[in-house]
Amino acid sequence: VQLQASGGGLVQAGGSLRLSCAASGGTFSNYAMGWFRQAPGKEREFVAAISWGGGSTYYPDSVKGRFTISRDNAKNTVYLQMNSLKPEDTAIYYCAAMKYNSVSRDGRLYDYWGQGTLVTVSS
Repeated sequence: VQLQASGGGLVQAGGSLRLSCAASGGTFSNYAMGWFRQAPGKEREFVAAISWGGGSTYYPDSVKGRFTISRDNAKNTVYLQMNSLKPEDTAIYYCAAMKYNSVSRDGRLYDYWGQGTLVTVSS
C-alpha cells in the first residue's frame, strides 16, 4: 500500500486545515488508518485513528474536540480536519495504515506510512 499525504501549509493560530491521504495498491477498506505527527526535536505523536468502516475513531486529549478524522472508502482517502489550530500543532503530519480492524495510538502496529506533509501554525 502506498500512501500520499497532502494539504499541509501555513496557517494562523485559530485557523483550519484539512489534510488528505490517498491510498493505492491495496484494498483501502481493509485497513484502519491513523494520523501521527512529529515536531522538530520531539518524538512522534499519535493524532487520530479510524477503523475500517469509519465507525470507530480515537483521539488523544491534545486534539480531541478540534481534530476530526474521516474516510471515504470509495475514494481510497482518509482526511484529518483540523480546527482551532495552535502553534503547538506545528509538525510534519504522517498518515499510516494498519491491517487490523481497530483503532490504535501505537505506531508500531501500523504497516504502511506516507511521506508526511508539513503543517505550520503561526501565532
